[in-house]
Amino acid sequence: MGMFALNRLMSLQRDRQRRRLQIRARCGLNTSRGRRKGSPCQQGGDGKSQAAKIMRSSIPDLPEEILFLIHCLMPMRDAARAACASRAFLHSWRFHPNLIFNEDTIGLKINGRGENFHHKVGRILRKHSGIGVKTFNLDYSNMCGFDGSRYFDSWLQIALKPGIEKLTLWLPTTKRIYNFPCSLLSDGVRNSLQYLQLHNVALHPTVELGSLRSLTSLHLNDVRITWDELECLLCNSLALEQLVLECCEEIICLKIPCSLQRFSSLRVIGCYRLRVIESKAPNLSSLNLAGHRLNFSHVETLQVKKLAMDRSNFIGDARGKLPSSMPKLETLVIISQSEVVDAPTLPTKFLYLKHLTIKLLLTHVSRPYDCYSLVSFLDASPSLETLVLAVSQRHMLYQSVFEDSQLRQIPARHHGCLRSVKICGFSSAKCLVELASYILNNAVSLECLTLDTMFGYRCGEGKQKNCHILEAALFKEAHRALLAVRTYIENKVPSTDKLTVREPCRQCHASAMFMS
Repeated sequence: MGMFALNRLMSLQRDRQRRRLQIRARCGLNTSRGRRKGSPCQQGGDGKSQAAKIMRSSIPDLPEEILFLIHCLMPMRDAARAACASRAFLHSWRFHPNLIFNEDTIGLKINGRGENFHHKVGRILRKHSGIGVKTFNLDYSNMCGFDGSRYFDSWLQIALKPGIEKLTLWLPTTKRIYNFPCSLLSDGVRNSLQYLQLHNVALHPTVELGSLRSLTSLHLNDVRITWDELECLLCNSLALEQLVLECCEEIICLKIPCSLQRFSSLRVIGCYRLRVIESKAPNLSSLNLAGHRLNFSHVETLQVKKLAMDRSNFIGDARGKLPSSMPKLETLVIISQSEVVDAPTLPTKFLYLKHLTIKLLLTHVSRPYDCYSLVSFLDASPSLETLVLAVSQRHMLYQSVFEDSQLRQIPARHHGCLRSVKICGFSSAKCLVELASYILNNAVSLECLTLDTMFGYRCGEGKQKNCHILEAALFKEAHRALLAVRTYIENKVPSTDKLTVREPCRQCHASAMFMS
């Protein structure tokens, strides 16, 4: 419930009070409650002054518990404005549970600086008791050129009180790294804290820290912490379910102990010194890893249901090794910049795989990957429901179907569960035309085939105002892709299937269209 709902409620209450006054006036009733000095009766006796006071009242006559609930449900910026306009809300503001500070909630101008930010945050927090805080989120990341670290300790002292559940601290990259004060994690805080997310800080927990009994999710991004310190933190977080490590350059190894019985999700991105991951957590079900040197062969993966891997030359390994090492895999995402070999044809199966996404981020030196070989994954996945293939290239690396129109043929197979297929970066490449044709001929339950001639985001998707940049040569290739669809694919689409072909956005790629 935001300010709109509150204003609506107050408007209805004022209307009721106005009608009540009008009825009392018609009946000749006295609208004052007494003949005090300065009362409406002594200042005219017509009740208009009293009615004006009621109409000017900013808060309806509701129980304090209801007002507090309304205030808690407001976005923080609306809640702060209401506190400025009402004494009743000002009182409840001292116990507002969600303190979220960023450029938007603070109302900082685009060219605002850190001084303005910290003055506003400090002023708000000084009016808060620190009691009842459930969420504290401080996004200071865009305050470049201003070191506000001397204020952070005092702000955290207000926020980190028993009962807090979520703490997020986003700091900018500065010469002096802020040292997160583990001493503020008292017994009461450790008992209630469930979510901890830190960015651009130094974190040095010790064995004296004590148990974080309720911590279920830990996110560390560009945090200065060694493996020994992280191990101390993990061993004290027996309820931990999710660990995210991004760009933590001081960690060289990672070992998840078997004592983390509820641990289910691990994400490691950009930790380039990290070489080995070991995990004995019995219920690990989700892995998201990036790094061509990362060795996760010592991870217990028999329960893994979701794997996302950003690594070159992984498609062939995935086809050959994952069916046995991750037999319960349901979702597989592979991002690769180059592949030395194509996907092999093997008898092993992904019995439970339902969702497959492969992104090929090819460079000018990459070998053109034979996308038609991905039929091997379709044959190995009897439960596959969705397939997404994205091919990115700076210029046309593949042989066009118009250069060799003799399409390869594979014995017919029936893929009874495949319902949705999307190919982004679709071109006139012969292997892509062959793959699309194979799917149309063999996916008997197919409902939708989408061929997008662009790779990447488009304007209007989410907060994107412009489409992904498209080179002039690829804009020209997009027209050849459309011709390939009309020539080789459209006549194979069954009447029960939906074919969607997306052209490049002419508004965002006007210059590329002119140059092509």
